[in-house]
Amino acid sequence: MVETEKEAIREASKEVSREFKTLINADDLDSVKQLQYLILGRLQDSNAVLSHFNEYSENCFAEVSGDFSRNTRLLKSMNADLDYIFQKLRSMKVKILATYPDAFPDESTIEALDRRPDLEMPQ
Repeated sequence: MVETEKEAIREASKEVSREFKTLINADDLDSVKQLQYLILGRLQDSNAVLSHFNEYSENCFAEVSGDFSRNTRLLKSMNADLDYIFQKLRSMKVKILATYPDAFPDESTIEALDRRPDLEMPQ
């Protein structure tokens, strides 16, 4: 009984396949295949270009990565130095203000003293 069921399913599949074949135009199918091959060719060309670009980028990065790491270390060192300098300046300012309270002008006096043009403002 199982064999007859399988045979019936197989026959039904074949009949459905034949019906689908009558619905599809062979010229349209060839046109779709041709377009697929054209797209495949373009994708392969694009893939080759991207692979070449990736290799080039990898070589360029290998050339400059040493400079990047060296400059990064330099910038970190400069940042630490500047932090130390500003910390010292703040502590000196606190000591000066404690000794001479009028040493640094307040905000209104700063604006009156600073008459330089603001270079960031368009004129």
